[in-house]
Amino acid sequence: MTNWPTMEAMTNNLVNYGVTDNGIAIIELSSDSEGKPWVEGKTSVNTYTHAMMRDIDEAVLNARFNDDVSVMILIGHGDKFFSAGASISMLDSVTPGFKYFFCLHANETLSRLEQTPKLVIAALNGHAVGGGLEIAMAADIRIGRKDAGQVGLPEVSLGVLAGTGGTARLSRLVGKAKAMEIMVTGRKFSYEEAMEMDLVHDVWDGNNDQFRNDILDYAGQFTLPFAASKAIGNIKRSVQSGMEIPLEYHLALERELQSDLFQSKDAKTGIAAYVEKKTPRFEGA
Repeated sequence: MTNWPTMEAMTNNLVNYGVTDNGIAIIELSSDSEGKPWVEGKTSVNTYTHAMMRDIDEAVLNARFNDDVSVMILIGHGDKFFSAGASISMLDSVTPGFKYFFCLHANETLSRLEQTPKLVIAALNGHAVGGGLEIAMAADIRIGRKDAGQVGLPEVSLGVLAGTGGTARLSRLVGKAKAMEIMVTGRKFSYEEAMEMDLVHDVWDGNNDQFRNDILDYAGQFTLPFAASKAIGNIKRSVQSGMEIPLEYHLALERELQSDLFQSKDAKTGIAAYVEKKTPRFEGA
């Protein structure tokens, strides 16, 4: 069983970061309802500001450049919220120009998550609404905790749209018609309904402590030496980049990525182990 790592705060004290012994990077969002650093006695709402996005960016880069990391987990501090989205009080206090660059940087940060060739799992341990859901949609796999909260993009009630990739990613994940209905009504719904529309991959029973332990065990299957992390990274690159280009170019990209893998030590290990009816031990090379 993998143990939860020692966590350290990023620069703005709005994200906690740690790496397990088997190479799982934990990125834990941690703030109060105003988007300020969480302190004892307050509810962890995990709303984000530009400062939190800079912390997320820093944590993602830490994980990207750490050769020992093969999987990232995004999770919210506490047991009530994964994230309630952007801090409304922050948005109310800044200029339109700042709002624009805030959204631009948030989009760049979430794109960095998608373009990093390491698996990203969103552990939705509480409500994931507005920008919280937008963060989760940039992950590769989303797991919800049963009865922990709701999901949705209610930005229309504020007179705006889901501008941190919400309209783009939701329509790609659930289809145009369902995405339109969700966003124009602004309704919130359960993780079970989210799973029915393939917005989340699974919903697990259990309290928050059990959920956090279970998500570590789940992520462990994608770590070395059990999984070929280089192959997972190339699969992610093919899916993320290839979906946005014509099929013939996607197939060309796929061939190049496969050629890269055929020259890897892990491919030699995996193919030889299959022939010899052995369990492969991958090195990520």
